[in-house]
Amino acid sequence: MKRFSLLIVLVVAVAGSAMAGGKVLVKSLKSSILGVEKSYSIYLPEDYDMGDERYPVLYLLHGAKGTHNSWVRGEQPRITDEEIAAGRAKKMIVVMPDARGIGEKNAGKNMGYFNVPDWPYEDFFFQEFIPHIDQEYRTIAAKEGRAIAGLSMGGGGSIVYAQRHPEMFAAAYSTSGLLDHRYRLSVPSNYDIGWLWSVAQTSPVEYLRHATNEQIEKLRTVRWMMDCGDDDRIISTNIDFYLEMKREKVPVELRIRDGKHNWAFWKEALPLILAFSF
Repeated sequence: MKRFSLLIVLVVAVAGSAMAGGKVLVKSLKSSILGVEKSYSIYLPEDYDMGDERYPVLYLLHGAKGTHNSWVRGEQPRITDEEIAAGRAKKMIVVMPDARGIGEKNAGKNMGYFNVPDWPYEDFFFQEFIPHIDQEYRTIAAKEGRAIAGLSMGGGGSIVYAQRHPEMFAAAYSTSGLLDHRYRLSVPSNYDIGWLWSVAQTSPVEYLRHATNEQIEKLRTVRWMMDCGDDDRIISTNIDFYLEMKREKVPVELRIRDGKHNWAFWKEALPLILAFSF
């Protein structure tokens, strides 16, 4: 009987270990800059509530038509748990902000990560959102403890944010990044023209072509990575960015993998993002 009881205890212990992992919370903050309540999802590592350790933070940006929940639906918690447990990624906090639009399928007006008339989202992100995360959670609130990454629209956002604020991030990773707008011949009917205007105005490719020596030197303090599918229609803008970075002798990595502009590709990118960030 004792042997049977011990077996039950061992089975329960193993099952509990297999089920252990981080947790995802959905939170919000009131933005005085935007004048609205903005939601976000946040992944906290498994032992976050068990001590006073501080953790690095990965800001993980969604794409067009997405929300703060897009990466969660894309299995971010499971993948992050697995990569940390295997020792391929450090324990970290993952913050997933919300840059959805207010139109059909989360597109339309106010979609995106940049400032547009009457919607200064980039100001909100740096003046309110990052300070909020550093105040509310046990983060390493310094450049070396902060990375940024994203897919598609969020990939472009991550590169632009790191270009404009290199003092804030140790690493920037774009997967299938929208790094310019020239590939698109027309604007989808449910997209707001202000979104594509903002992408054109913040093109990281054009930024490099007009950057000062001082700006280029600051870019060298960030680790840069891009990956894109070989069947992705926006691959050319990723190659353009890579070539401009090489021309300016800014260290950068580019991976062209088999794949398209879809979640199958981005799920495979997430382990790479987690490993590269810290």
